[in-house]
Amino acid sequence: MSQYIPQIKRHATRLRLSSIGSNITALLEEAAANNPSYDEFIYRVLSYEVKERDIKQEIIRLSLAKLPLEHDLDLYDYSFTSGINATQLHQLRELNWMDHCYNLMLSGPSGTGKTYISAGLGYDAIRKGYKVYFRNVSDILYTLRLKETITSSAKEYKRLTEAQLIIIDDVMTLPLNKEDGNRFFVFINQIYETTSFIITTNKSPAEWAKSLDDETLATALLDRLLYKCQLILLKGNSYRMQNRKTIFETLNENNK
Repeated sequence: MSQYIPQIKRHATRLRLSSIGSNITALLEEAAANNPSYDEFIYRVLSYEVKERDIKQEIIRLSLAKLPLEHDLDLYDYSFTSGINATQLHQLRELNWMDHCYNLMLSGPSGTGKTYISAGLGYDAIRKGYKVYFRNVSDILYTLRLKETITSSAKEYKRLTEAQLIIIDDVMTLPLNKEDGNRFFVFINQIYETTSFIITTNKSPAEWAKSLDDETLATALLDRLLYKCQLILLKGNSYRMQNRKTIFETLNENNK
């Protein structure tokens, strides 16, 4: 072992180059085998650190996003719903709309893929380095109610206000009282010009006023969300109901 390795590790630790420090022996052995130029060796070492950091940051972003378990759009089944085709979904997956703070609103009955598509787009965004958070309305309202009194809610609120994409699932599925409706509007109004939203809902925009019991508030909220927005209406039978699992079927499959 080179006499300099312990010193290199200490320097790497001091400079917070943890991946280089923990793998310096392997990096040096690779260099000895391939005999790169000095500048190529420095490039490879620094590239290794950058790559490892990117992987760690992606893991952190995925953890904080709280995506549903199923979110791989490469496996999306177009045969169960209508409202979006492969070309359109491919365009959305390029995420150019996020750079201009456009929003998506996915509406339709339960089981037509709203949550799956939104989570899949969120996953794609995380892979490209965006800060993404997947929450339902209850999660958002809980944070808004307690951000002034509970530290964890304050931290969550800060994350949300700094997000590049927020996915809000099941908006207006249940009625909101006026106080929560106002909280939700203030939150959206604060960040809609700098953040993209994906909204999933089984209510049409015209029905939002009933859920909020306030036509003026509903109009103001929709004005912010729909100003730069692609509406996608999904139709079809419930994927979950047609592919539902039962206890005995699962046990029988496991025993085969």
